[in-house]
Amino acid sequence: PACCPDHSVSPTRSSKRALGKIRKKRNSSQPPLSNKAGMLIHFMLQKFKLKQPIKKIDMLKIVHKAFKAQFPEILKKATDRIELVFGLELKEIKPNGYSYTLVSKERLAKDGVLGSTLEVLKNGLLMPLLGVIFLNGNCASEAEVWDFLNALGIYDGKMHIIFGEPRKFITEELVQEKYLVYRQIPDSDPLSYEFLWGPRAHAETSKMKVLEFVAKINSTVPSAFPFHYEEALREEEERAKAKSASKARGAAKATAHSTVPLSDPSSPQ
Repeated sequence: PACCPDHSVSPTRSSKRALGKIRKKRNSSQPPLSNKAGMLIHFMLQKFKLKQPIKKIDMLKIVHKAFKAQFPEILKKATDRIELVFGLELKEIKPNGYSYTLVSKERLAKDGVLGSTLEVLKNGLLMPLLGVIFLNGNCASEAEVWDFLNALGIYDGKMHIIFGEPRKFITEELVQEKYLVYRQIPDSDPLSYEFLWGPRAHAETSKMKVLEFVAKINSTVPSAFPFHYEEALREEEERAKAKSASKARGAAKATAHSTVPLSDPSSPQ
C-alpha cells in the first residue's frame, strides 16, 4: 500500500533518477573495485575514530599491488561514499600527497558546534535519509529506506562499524532523538511501516537544504526537481513570514513596554 496518501508531492521521474544515481555510486564499478573501496572505507573510518593520520602507503597495502593502477579510481569511490554517508571529506595533512585525514563537513545546522566524533559520523547519514524521505513524497516506506541503505553497504541485521545494528539506529536512536518518525502504515496488509521527518529535523534543517544536498550528489541544481523545488520554496517563504511576524510581535511588545508611564519618585505615596 502507498504511504502518506495525503502528501502534497509524489515521487517524480527526476527524483527517482536522483535516488538511482545515489545507488549507482556504489554499483557503477566492477565488484572487485567495490570490495576494495569498502575495505578502504573501513580502514579510513577506523583511523578517523582513533584520530590517526591516513597514510597513502597503508592504503596501497590494503588495495594490494594487483590493483595499484586502479588505486585512484578505488580511492575516489571510497571518498565519494564516505562524503555521502558520513559527511566526511578527505584532506591532505601536508601538501605531499602521502598523509591524509578526514574532516567533518557538518551538514545539519548546529551553530557551528560539532558533537563527539561518533555523533558526527552517525549524523552524517541524516541528510541522505532525509533526502530519500523528501524525494519519496515526504515519507518513505521501510522497504524504500532499506533499498537505499543497502546500496550504501548498510544492511539490516549486519553490524556496522559506525552505526552498530542499523535497524536499531534508524528505528530507535534517530526516532528517540526526534530526527525521524517511524510509524505503522494504516490498514497495511502485511503489516508495513514508513519513515517521516521528525520535529528535530524540521527545526535543524530545511527542505531546501536537503534538496541542495540531493542536487549536489546528482551534479545539478535544486530547480532540476521542479515539484520538490516549489515545495521547498513554499516552506522557505512560510518560514520567512513566521520569522517576520515573530519580530513584529517582539517589537510591538517592546514599544508597549517603553510607553508605560513611570511613577514620579518625588510624588507623595
